[in-house]
Amino acid sequence: MSEATEGNATVPDLEILSTRTFDAPRQRVFSAWTDPVRLARWWGPKGFRNTFHEFELKAGGNWRFVMHGPDGVDYKNHSVFVEISEPDRIVFDHVSGPHFTVIVSFDEAGDKTTLTYRMVFDTAAVRDQVKTFALKANKESFDRLAAELKRGAGR
Repeated sequence: MSEATEGNATVPDLEILSTRTFDAPRQRVFSAWTDPVRLARWWGPKGFRNTFHEFELKAGGNWRFVMHGPDGVDYKNHSVFVEISEPDRIVFDHVSGPHFTVIVSFDEAGDKTTLTYRMVFDTAAVRDQVKTFALKANKESFDRLAAELKRGAGR
């Protein structure tokens, strides 16, 4: 069971945790998250496309985009970056419903990178609702990231 922390107090399990080790150096994995052209190519589950409208990679910066589902449904998203610590960590608040905070950590593992993706929710009920699809969606998104990394640093 994982725990989320708030300040120095431990909060009951409010997170969804996904990890993957990628066969790429940390800087290259971090770059795939911070280059909006590359990010738009791989973000989201299998079959999704993205249209980015705003991508201000700085604390307080907005990230507004639409995920286009394979079923023709559009999903508007708005997040606000909280912290960018190159090449170690990215934190953002997903402010369009449902609200949650994402903490992405990039850890060197030799010439590979272990990525830890934490989604921290305000309530267990919301976490449980999102968990019904998030674990599969995160895995598919990481599969797409792995393919993007194989493409190399070129666009």
